[in-house]
Amino acid sequence: MKCPRCHQASSKVIDSRPLVGGTEIRRRRECEHCGYRFTTFETIEATPLLVVKKNGDREEFSTDKLLRGIIRSCEKRPVSMAQMNEIVNQTKQNIENQDNGGHEVSSKVIGESVMNGLKDVDEIAYIRFASVYRQFKDMNEFYAKMQELMGNETTSSPESDHDDK
Repeated sequence: MKCPRCHQASSKVIDSRPLVGGTEIRRRRECEHCGYRFTTFETIEATPLLVVKKNGDREEFSTDKLLRGIIRSCEKRPVSMAQMNEIVNQTKQNIENQDNGGHEVSSKVIGESVMNGLKDVDEIAYIRFASVYRQFKDMNEFYAKMQELMGNETTSSPESDHDDK
């Protein structure tokens, strides 16, 4: 570590203390050339978690972006901010538990985790999120998927219900 006063590269550590949270260490150093004392901080270099999207693009995982999507799904629904934050935290924990050291996660894993969390909290928010996440091409595909997701064994479509009348 270079001395900030004389710029010599030789210094010795006098004292080391972990900081709150244990992710950083404060070190007091003394330059062996001029005797100047200074403080340095050592932190762990964290590799960002990357999300691999459906089209193969990669972007850094963002809890803020995830929360914004959940908030949009829960708009005008009786879902508290605490419940939404819990879904974000549970999703992040699921991702960390599945991380195999590659520091990449599929957007599918994230989407499924959020849907599982929303399913337990509010069915309408769950359906809203699923409709955006699954990117349905038409109403029949949406209807079939909703029946599957909700555990309904019936395979009738909206058109067949109206044909009987």
